[in-house]
Amino acid sequence: MTVFAVEYVYAADSAPARDEHRPAHRAWLSGLADDGRLLTSGPYGDGAGALLIFKAQDESELNELLKQDPFALAGTIAGIRTTEWTPVIGILAAHAS
Repeated sequence: MTVFAVEYVYAADSAPARDEHRPAHRAWLSGLADDGRLLTSGPYGDGAGALLIFKAQDESELNELLKQDPFALAGTIAGIRTTEWTPVIGILAAHAS
């Protein structure tokens, strides 16, 4: 499995929609964490986006998964940057392939 860093950029004025869909979004993320596909995630301090660290077979599989995010389905994400990432030090290093 490959580790990916995913950066979300939230759409302008999407805070009310994110507030509405946050319970479903977090439930979706929790399910992915429970099955080992999501290693960690959280919003940026300024509220403009979030960082999510995933494990997936490849970027195509990950992109299909991201389409299922309730935030994506609600149109609250203006941009997504996905980067293959190799953690070499720290608690996530054990997940590198």
